[in-house]
Amino acid sequence: MKDFIFSSPTKIIFGKGTEEQVGKEVKNYSNKVLLCYGGGSIKKYGLYDKVVKALKEEGVEFVELSGVKPNPRLGLVQEGIKLVRENNINFILAVGGGSVIDTAKAIAMGVPYEGNVWDFFEGKAELKEALPVGVILTIPATGSEASDATVITNEDGWYKIGFHHELLRPKFAIMNPELTYTLPPYQTACGVADIMAHIMERYFVNEEGVELTDRLCEATLKTVINNARIVLKDPANYNARAQIMWAGTIAHNDLLNTGRGRGDWASHRIEHELSAIYDIAHGAGLAIVFPAWMKYVYKNNINRFVQFAVKVWDVDLPYENLEEIALEGIRRTEEFFKEIGLPVRLKEAGISDDRFEEMADKCTKGGTRTIGDFVKLNKEDIIKIYELAR
Repeated sequence: MKDFIFSSPTKIIFGKGTEEQVGKEVKNYSNKVLLCYGGGSIKKYGLYDKVVKALKEEGVEFVELSGVKPNPRLGLVQEGIKLVRENNINFILAVGGGSVIDTAKAIAMGVPYEGNVWDFFEGKAELKEALPVGVILTIPATGSEASDATVITNEDGWYKIGFHHELLRPKFAIMNPELTYTLPPYQTACGVADIMAHIMERYFVNEEGVELTDRLCEATLKTVINNARIVLKDPANYNARAQIMWAGTIAHNDLLNTGRGRGDWASHRIEHELSAIYDIAHGAGLAIVFPAWMKYVYKNNINRFVQFAVKVWDVDLPYENLEEIALEGIRRTEEFFKEIGLPVRLKEAGISDDRFEEMADKCTKGGTRTIGDFVKLNKEDIIKIYELAR
């Protein structure tokens, strides 16, 4: 077990009707905010009106930035930076899912910085200051509501890159599972795959002596799997929605990293190329990539894959050898993604095989670096994983 430092300063406000507290929470930081959100769903289902009412009751002024898309774009981030500067705003409120929160975080980074905010994503600048961000979560998926990460897509070349810094953890996250009742089944499923992927990136490590976080990872995965099946049949099941929402936060606030390092993250980087170029939902892309990655790397530490099969998927049939058990765990992972309505092959998502080399090249910066920690993957390895996912 490795030494570690763990900090999770985001204040979590969880439960029914908690969105009505947003005005008081924002007031602790500012009298004027940027209200950042996506499309029309928060207006359609009444959340927008509740937020506006709560802000006005506390005398908080706001300027709006709407139109955030999945796989959030740098162009809108730059528009938000301009709005914040022009209106002397010093707090950003994100109302939505991961794309909205990541957009808010990137704006928060860019406002105090004199250069192009993309410099941070390319490693050309060091983050020293960021505006505070608050969140009302509407889509459990990315865990961005309490993480130190933001992921943005640059339309110039379609590069999708993540950035991590402790300054990016939101000051508060309001989480009402009722706000997720209206999510379409596919969006719910994509969120489930994203949460599971965040856990699995941390689970598949070579570090020994991590029993506690192994059990936490396995329990969180089983909870997500069990409750995904419930909400897809009963969308307004509060308890099941609550289990998934809280699991999404735990999956990415770094608790599950403790003692085991940051994790692998090769599958995420491989998937980022898919969602940058083809604009596929991130969770759907992960449902395709993760089983292919598993098939490619499982022999590196077969005992960990056996443990995954037994502890997460309850594989207990009399298999002849460890490899069969490991492969059965991978098969059940893939079958679960199918069960909840996600693609598990590139062709099912309408993605052809003519850009594998380009994506692998971007992923490895022209073949000059490897990705992943469980197994170090070079450009040729990544092409083979895309081929397994074909």
